[in-house]
Amino acid sequence: MKRCILLFIGLILSFSPLRAQDVQQDETDTDRDELKINAFNLIAFKYLDVAYERIIDEESSFGIGVLVNAGNNDDVFDYYRQYSITPYYRRYFSKGYATGFFVEGFGMLNSGEEDIYEYNEITFITERTGETYTDFALGITIGGKFITKKGFIAEVYSGIGRNFFNTDFSPEVVGRGGVSLGFRF
Repeated sequence: MKRCILLFIGLILSFSPLRAQDVQQDETDTDRDELKINAFNLIAFKYLDVAYERIIDEESSFGIGVLVNAGNNDDVFDYYRQYSITPYYRRYFSKGYATGFFVEGFGMLNSGEEDIYEYNEITFITERTGETYTDFALGITIGGKFITKKGFIAEVYSGIGRNFFNTDFSPEVVGRGGVSLGFRF
């Protein structure tokens, strides 16, 4: 799992020198809203992950993402999460209008079911019980956003956060990442 995360971060950093847009938009641009769906999470984990983002100025934006588990996941990587609500703030470091390399701070209200396994010492039969949790995490994300002249968006990002409250059943660390596609309007 660590290799996958490091590979993903390396991929993001390798694309950061690319210009996200050939024609810069000016500050009076009225296209300040974005609607996106995380295609990677939908395909890999059966998560419906949508986000709305509002551009504040050419260097910053804020948004909110909602993730819902759309299937029964038994994947090891992120199987526990049933839903999350993630408000975020982004700061862009490229010459384009809210495009290119960015750093994001986020908060994540997340809920799910943690698997607890009990072992019978006589027959070695495993019983699984699920403990539900709700927790709040703070974290940081890095990524890149690329936009066409007509407003089509592709972004790649990866981040990590730490849960703070229910440490008995909730995971200590939560992930945030994917490949999102959408439109600026």
